[in-house]
Parts: sequence; structure tokens; C-alpha cells
Amino acid sequence: MSTRAGSGNLILLLLKLRTFIALIIILGFFTIAVEGFLNPSSLIIMVKHISINALLALGITFVIITAGIDLSIGAILGLCGMVAGYLISKGIVLPMFGVAIFPSIWVIVPLVILLGGAIGAVNGFIITRYNVAPFICTLGTMYIIRGAAMLTSNGETFPGLSGNPQLGNTGFEIIGAGTLLGIPYSIWLMFIVAGVIAYIAKKLPFGRHVYAIDDNERAAELSGIKVNNTKVWVYVISGICAALAGIVVTSQLVASHPATGNAFEMNAIAAVVLGGTSLAGGRGTIGGTLIGAFVIGILADGLVMMGVSEFWQMVIKGIVIIVAVVIDQLQNKLQYKAAVASQKV
Repeated sequence: MSTRAGSGNLILLLLKLRTFIALIIILGFFTIAVEGFLNPSSLIIMVKHISINALLALGITFVIITAGIDLSIGAILGLCGMVAGYLISKGIVLPMFGVAIFPSIWVIVPLVILLGGAIGAVNGFIITRYNVAPFICTLGTMYIIRGAAMLTSNGETFPGLSGNPQLGNTGFEIIGAGTLLGIPYSIWLMFIVAGVIAYIAKKLPFGRHVYAIDDNERAAELSGIKVNNTKVWVYVISGICAALAGIVVTSQLVASHPATGNAFEMNAIAAVVLGGTSLAGGRGTIGGTLIGAFVIGILADGLVMMGVSEFWQMVIKGIVIIVAVVIDQLQNKLQYKAAVASQKV
């Protein structure tokens, strides 16, 4: 009996460490298969790519822990990029005065972040106030937001977003191209956001409330948790992180296109699930999500460096997502059995 329990505990431990193990295996494989895979310049480029998906994934980790989903984050990314591009290129037009005001980057960035948070708040309000399934709500807002992004430019691109020194709106490209201690700002931003969200999850009452909701909202309400408020705020966080990702992408490209961010939500959800967050809610870690984003990002870049067809890349990503969900279900079953066994003892 003890031997069976010991083997069960070992399997459960391996399942919990699956993302880290997968990361080591993938790194080892591509290091052998691709010459110069881990040289400093390639590594920095890869982590810059990963930072975009990581920001999105970090934002929706709380959403998924509450047994929700947010399919609108890719569209929010695109809209926020378009709004930033519009403000830099066109400014704020005041027809009654016949002038256009061109805000500085220090004004544009906070405005775009507020926009992302506001869209998240709308998602959260509709889901909680009208009891709409998160999948349906965010699917609908995804289409609305994507359409709004198209309307800002009639489907065209805002190019050359370096600004004009005479208008005082220069410096936007520094966000995507600038470095601190040789490390790009986008990578610093990824780790700062991860640190802040991890602190919220571990140290603040809000974080404990998020984990308490999962799929038993009634029990959470009876324990004094304001479930609806908490759920609205997790979508606000998701929207803010999507806005940050939109700013970074647009700055790196020095241009904004309404289709930017299309299907990015799939990679983000894959990173969260691969990182050990349960789709049923109640379980997940910020560190796991970050590692999951690295697994998805390194896998994608490694396949490109190997010259693997884009079509096969899609197949492989799909397999990874399915395997991650199957393993998640297996972990849930083992944890349930372990809990039942401990109660009998």
C-alpha cells in the first residue's frame, strides 16, 4: 500500500513539474539540433518574442483561475496598438477649434493602458451582471473590438510611428527598441508584471479571493468574498496586460495594423494551461505561466530556426495544447484520489 502511495506521489510531483521538465527537454533538443541556438543575441531575440505572449498569459492567469476565459485579449492588443498609432499620427482632433492636439508619449501610454483596463471592466461587468458565459461574452467583444480597430483607420496601417519633434510626440519606438543593462525594455516589463501579479497572488487578500472562487462561487460568497467585484477586476487586469502587450508590439514594429494580435489569445491560453493552471479554476501559479510562455515561445522559434513548415508548427502547437489539457485532467484525478486517501487515514 505504501509503495503504491509513494509511486502515486512521485507521479503527481512529476506532473506538477511537467512544464519545467518540458522546458529543459526543449532547450536541450534545440541546442543540439540548431547551431548557435543559445548564443546571446539569439536568446535575447527569443525572449523578446516570448515577452509578448507572456504579458497576455500573465494577464489571463487570474481569469482562468476563476474558471473564466478571455478570448478578447488579442483583439484588445490590436485595438490598443491602433489607438496609440492614431494618437501619434492624427492626434486628438477638435473640429470646433479647427486644431489637433498631439499628446506626448507620456500621455498616450497611460491612455492606452486605461483603454485596455476599461475594456476588461466591460467584459467583467457583462459576465457578472447579466450572468453571461465568459466564453460567449469575450467571443462577442473580440469581434466588436477587432471591428473597432479596423474602423480607426478603415483597415489601413499607421506607419512610421516615430513621432515629430516639433509636435513633442517622439520616443514611442524606444519602448520596443530600448535596452537597460543590455536587456530590452520589453523583457524587463515582462518580469516586472510577473513580479507584481505574483505578489498580488501570494500576499494580498485579492489574490486569495481569486483562488477561492474557482467553480464554487456560492461558497466563496458565504465566506465573505465579493465574487462579482473580484471577477470584474481579474478581467481588468487581463485588459491592462493586453494593452501593455499592444504597446510593446506596436513600438517594436514602429507601425500599427488592425489585424495585429490575431489569434494571440490561443498561444496565451496554451501557455497558462501548460504552466499548470486548471481550466476548472482554483489552481495555478504565475511562475508556471511564465515557464509555459517560455515553452511555447522557444518551441515556436526553434521550429522556425529548423525550417519547419508553418503548417506543421500549427499541428505541433495543437498537439501541445491537447496534451497539456489531458495531463491537467490526470493531475486533477490524482489529487482527488490523494485527498480521498488522506481523509480515510
